[in-house]
Amino acid sequence: MKKILCLILCAVIAVSAFASGKKEEQLKEINISYVRSPFNLPLIIMKEKGMAEKAFGEKGIKVNYYEITSGAKQTEAIAAGSLDIASVINSVSVILANAAGNPIEIFAGFSKPEQMFTIMTTNPDVKRPADLKGKKVAGPKGTVLNELLVAALNKEGMTISDVEYINMGIPNAVQAMLSGKVDCALAAAASVVAAEKNGARILVTCEGYVSPLLISACSKDFAKNHADMLKIYTDTYKEAKAWMEANMDEALALGAKVQDISMEDAKKLYSWSNFTDRLTDADLDALDYDISFMVDTGMIEKSIDKKDFVNKMALK
Repeated sequence: MKKILCLILCAVIAVSAFASGKKEEQLKEINISYVRSPFNLPLIIMKEKGMAEKAFGEKGIKVNYYEITSGAKQTEAIAAGSLDIASVINSVSVILANAAGNPIEIFAGFSKPEQMFTIMTTNPDVKRPADLKGKKVAGPKGTVLNELLVAALNKEGMTISDVEYINMGIPNAVQAMLSGKVDCALAAAASVVAAEKNGARILVTCEGYVSPLLISACSKDFAKNHADMLKIYTDTYKEAKAWMEANMDEALALGAKVQDISMEDAKKLYSWSNFTDRLTDADLDALDYDISFMVDTGMIEKSIDKKDFVNKMALK
């Protein structure tokens, strides 16, 4: 009888361990996206100074950084299990992912760069958004820039179908505009500064159209099973942000070096950045607006609830 009871007890323990195995599993590596643009200075500092390696290393965890600049590609990598933390991703990409059945949670704020995202042009006939009708516009789909374009067109009584929209990355879009292959480019950060130096001008920024929100995110499962890892990450980000604020000249010089830009340009980009580490009530309202806007414009089929993808950690 004792032997039978022992076997039953062992079986129960084994089943319990299996059921909660993912939660109890000790991570040996953590995969984090490294997104330098638009001018993600705290993240640059975190990586260049090895802050994450030190913090996670104390737990015996190796840090792997991957340069994935596209929000859509970051959500795809999270869904595939090859990326644990999207260090900097736009809220539009997170909404699109959740609407498509890819449960991704926001666990921290990063920045609110309203003036960082723009629609630019070299066409002298394009003086205001209404002039975009029938024009070629290039830029990355499923991003804040995509949302900005739709918002600017809607304000003029137009839709995305009123322009010839070409989906491509920011550098290629800017180059296509400068070479005259397209009329306008959706550009951000250093690409804006470089384009201006080559004769392009800003048609509009996000101001008055959308409220861009860059955040940090992960899968719902990762947030549930590894909240301690997210705590280490957010504490490290705050440490990098604090160092930046206390050593601004050195921080800007580091950012300028990594981005291969001048100190003057680094200062301009920093002034556009508006870094944070949490979401406010205004940010939550902006998420509601984004969801409604994306439903109304057909970017997503039906509304979703922000409560399903905003982790409480992001509000602390």
